[in-house]
Amino acid sequence: MNPDWIIPNWPAPPHVKAVFTSRGIAQTGFASKSGVSQPPYDAFNLGDHVGDDPNHVMANRHMLQVLLGVKPIYLKQVHGTEVVTLSPKTPHGTVADACITSEKKLACTIMVADCLPVLFTDLDGSFVAAAHAGWRGLADGVLRQNIESIHTLAGVNIACEATKIIAWLGPCIGAAAFEVGAEVKAAFASKLVGSEPYFKAIGANASVNNSIMDSGKYLADLAGLARLQLKQLGLADDQIFGNDSSLEWCTVNNPLRFFSHRRDAVKLGSSGRMAGCIWLD
Repeated sequence: MNPDWIIPNWPAPPHVKAVFTSRGIAQTGFASKSGVSQPPYDAFNLGDHVGDDPNHVMANRHMLQVLLGVKPIYLKQVHGTEVVTLSPKTPHGTVADACITSEKKLACTIMVADCLPVLFTDLDGSFVAAAHAGWRGLADGVLRQNIESIHTLAGVNIACEATKIIAWLGPCIGAAAFEVGAEVKAAFASKLVGSEPYFKAIGANASVNNSIMDSGKYLADLAGLARLQLKQLGLADDQIFGNDSSLEWCTVNNPLRFFSHRRDAVKLGSSGRMAGCIWLD
């Protein structure tokens, strides 16, 4: 695989496999395994909804399937909270923002270009799951829905205890780049206790009649908010891995490695998509 791809460092059992792809541009020196899409989708774009040549997307997706040796299932993500249980018959384009399966050789796959991918399994490797957590989905409870689906699946056909669930957070727009309005802060304030510290006020705070006027703009820590929510859903610190909100995980600030819709769309018109994949071998 391309060495720019990220293999999660977490205590998943050996038969649980996971990967997060990079943009795969030729400058990495691994062009033969880095995709065929042309700018601004260069090179390993997996999104079929962003304006890229469909033949290039199909070639990249075929390359990913060959490299993984399993079948990725691509969802139609709508920033919602729907969870689908995958089977070999689940069609690409199924509308959902999270997925789960206990089937082997079937990859739960989440595409992102600033939103947060969250991968799940347990210490027994009884299942795999994945969620697409942009701010809307995160605030509305997509991670909660995925955890509830894990417990539902566990109650039916696998032995899964809450203390055995582990989560891995992939790259996303970082806390120094994710500028949001007051409505985003308010959405979390109403649904996630303790979210206030994950928003930093920015902009021209002006003194008017000795009063400080808030600009209404904030920098939001998306990965930090996800960690907070997972803890409130019952996961301990030592059950959550990956993105710690440091700069190396930021999609915006690593243009040679990651696609970023926030960074690229204004200048280039669009941006490609990367994928977080997790499967049972």
